[in-house]
Amino acid sequence: MSMQTLYLLIPLAPLVGAMLAGFAGGRIGRVGAHSVTIAGVLIAAVASAVVFADVLAGHTYNGTVYTWAWIDGLELNVGFLIDTLTATMMLVVTSVSLMVHIYTIGYMKDDPGYQRFFAYISLFTFSMLMLVMSNNFLQLFFGWEAVGLVSYLLIGFWWKRPTAIYANLKAFLVNRVGDFGFLLGIGLIFAYAGSLDFSAVFEQGSNLAGQHLPGTDWSLITVICICLFIGAMGKSAQFPLHVWLPDSMEGPTPISALIHAATMVTAGIFMVARMSPLFELSDAALSFVMVIGAITALFMGFLGIVQTDIKRVVAYSTLSQLGYMTVALGASAYSVAIFHLMTHAFFKALLFLAAGSVIMGMHHDQDMRHMGGLRKYMPITWLTCLVGSLALIGTPLFSGFYSKDSILIAAAHAQVPGARFAYYAVLAGVFVTAFYSFRMYFLVFHGKPRFQSHEQASSHAEHADEGHHGGVPHESPAVVWVPLVLLAIPSVLIGYFAMDAMLFSGFFEGVIHVNAQAHPAVAALKEAFHGPWAMALHAFSTPPVYLALSGVALAWFLYVKRPDLAQAMKQRFAGVHRWLENKYYLDRFNEMVFAAGARALGRGLWLRGDQTVIDGWIVNGSARFVGWVAAAVRQVQTGYIYHYAFAMLVGVAVILFLFMTLPYVWPQLMAQLGVY
Repeated sequence: MSMQTLYLLIPLAPLVGAMLAGFAGGRIGRVGAHSVTIAGVLIAAVASAVVFADVLAGHTYNGTVYTWAWIDGLELNVGFLIDTLTATMMLVVTSVSLMVHIYTIGYMKDDPGYQRFFAYISLFTFSMLMLVMSNNFLQLFFGWEAVGLVSYLLIGFWWKRPTAIYANLKAFLVNRVGDFGFLLGIGLIFAYAGSLDFSAVFEQGSNLAGQHLPGTDWSLITVICICLFIGAMGKSAQFPLHVWLPDSMEGPTPISALIHAATMVTAGIFMVARMSPLFELSDAALSFVMVIGAITALFMGFLGIVQTDIKRVVAYSTLSQLGYMTVALGASAYSVAIFHLMTHAFFKALLFLAAGSVIMGMHHDQDMRHMGGLRKYMPITWLTCLVGSLALIGTPLFSGFYSKDSILIAAAHAQVPGARFAYYAVLAGVFVTAFYSFRMYFLVFHGKPRFQSHEQASSHAEHADEGHHGGVPHESPAVVWVPLVLLAIPSVLIGYFAMDAMLFSGFFEGVIHVNAQAHPAVAALKEAFHGPWAMALHAFSTPPVYLALSGVALAWFLYVKRPDLAQAMKQRFAGVHRWLENKYYLDRFNEMVFAAGARALGRGLWLRGDQTVIDGWIVNGSARFVGWVAAAVRQVQTGYIYHYAFAMLVGVAVILFLFMTLPYVWPQLMAQLGVY
C-alpha cells in the first residue's frame, strides 16, 4: 500500500464506520454499530502511527487528492499536507477518539440512541482529520464547519431535553460569529494572494505585509490575522466567544472528552500554528492573541471555583488551558502551544472520562455536593482522576508540568505589547487551577460521604428518563476504566519523553516559522532547558510549584478540614460569589443586547417586511389590483354580440394605425430624446 493510499485511508475509515452505524444501525444492531466505528477509528489510529513514523524518517507530502471545481481560473482542491504538525495532530485525534469510542460502549449501553451516537462520534473524527490534514483554505473551512455541525448534533443528542437544545443552538450561533471572521480572513487572503493553497499564500506573506486595507491605514496582514483568529476564538472558546462551551456539557460525557479535550476546541490552536508564517508578520495580531488568551486563562479559571456540577468544573478548566495555549501562540511559541495541546488532550480526556465514571457510579448524579468519600467505592476512578489532576496543575515530572512551565517561560520572554499582563495572568492562573481542580477532587473523593442523604433524583441527571436510583456508588465496568488507565499513562510520561524532541530538536523545522530575533521566547526556553529531569528539579526554586501547592493546600483546608469555613466565606462574599455564579453576567448581556436586538430586528422585519410589504402590498395588493381591473373590465362585458364586434373593429383600427405611423414617428421621437 502506497503512502498516498494510507493518507486517504485515515479519514475515510472513520467515515465508512459512521455511515454503516448511521444508515444500517438498525440492521447491524448495537454490537455491529460499535464494532464498525471502533474498527474504523482503530484503522485510522494505526495508520496515523505509521504515517508519524514515516514523517519522522523525513518523508513529507503536499499534494492534491481531488480537484473539486474550476471557477474563473480558481482551482478548488481537496488535498493533504502531511508534515510533523499534521502527523502529531492525527495521532492525538485518533488515539483519544479510540479511547472515547471504547469508553462509550459502557457509558451509553442503556441509551436508545446508541447506534446514532457512535455514528456521530465517528463522523466527528472524520471531520477533524480532514481539518488537520488540509493543505488549502477550502478544505480547512470544510473541516472547520463539519466539526461545528457534528458538535451541534452531539451537544443536542438528548433532543427531548430543552436545556440540550438550548445549548446546541447556543454553540452553533456563537461559532457562527467566529466563523464569520474566519471567512472574512480567507476572503481577504484570496482577494490579495489570488490563491487558497497554504504554500502559495505563505510565499506571498511579505507582499501582504507591505499592503494596507483599502480606504484605511490598517496593515492588511494584521487585519487578515485578526480575522482568522476571531474564527479561532469561536472554535477554541476564547473570551468573549467562550460562552457556548460550559453549556455544551448538556451532551453525553464521551463527547465532552472528545470535543472539549483533544479535538474541536483545539482546532483554533492548530490553525494559528499552521498560519505562523502570516502571524509572524504582525506584532499587533500577536499582541491581540496574547491578551485574549491571558484573559481567558485567568478569568475562566475563576469561574471553575464556584461550580457544583463536576463536568462544568472540568469544562472551565478546559477554557483556562485553552487560554494558556493561546498565550503561547501570542508569544510566537507555536511549538509550545502544540506541545501543551498534546499533553492537555490526554489528561483532560482522562478527567472528563473520570468525571463520567463518577457520574455512572453516582447513578447519573453530577452534583459534587452529593458526593464525598468515593475513594473507597471507586478506587480505579479515584487514582486515575488524581493522576489527571496532578498533570493539570503542573506537578513536576507529570506531562502538564513540562508544557505549562514552558508556556510560563515563553510568556516571560515575549516581546509584544501585553506580554507582561499575560505573564502575570497565567502565573496567577497556576494557583487558581490548582485550587479548583483539587476542590473538585476533595469534594468527590474525600471527606464524609454525602450521597446517602440524597437518594432522590438529582436535578442534574444526565438522562431525562433516568435519575439517581439510590444505593451505594460502585466502580465502573472494565470497558469504562480501561480507557482511563490507558489515558493516565501518557498523562504521566509523555511530557518527560517528548519535550526535547518536539521543542528543541527541529521537530517543527520548516513547518512552524518564527522570527527568532523579534520573538525570542522559544530561543530563551531552549537556552534554559537542560533536560526534563533538571527542569523538574529546577521547578522547586521557582514560584509556579509553590503557587500550585498553595492552591492544593487551600482546597484541602476549605473542603476537607474546615468545610464550614468554605460555606461561611461563600456567605461573607456573597456578591463576588453571585458575580462568578452568573459568569460575569455575559450570558445576561448577550440576551439583553444581541438576542433582544435580534428579536427586535426580526419583529420589525415581520411587521414592516412580511406583513406590510409582502402580505400587504405584494400579495394582497396584487389581489386588490386584479380585483379592480376585473371590476372595470366587467363593465364592458354586456353579452351583446354587436358590442364585441364593435370592440374588435376598434382594436383592428388601432393596430393598423400603429403599424402605419410607428416607422416614421418612432425614429424622430428617439432622436429628440437623445437615444440615437
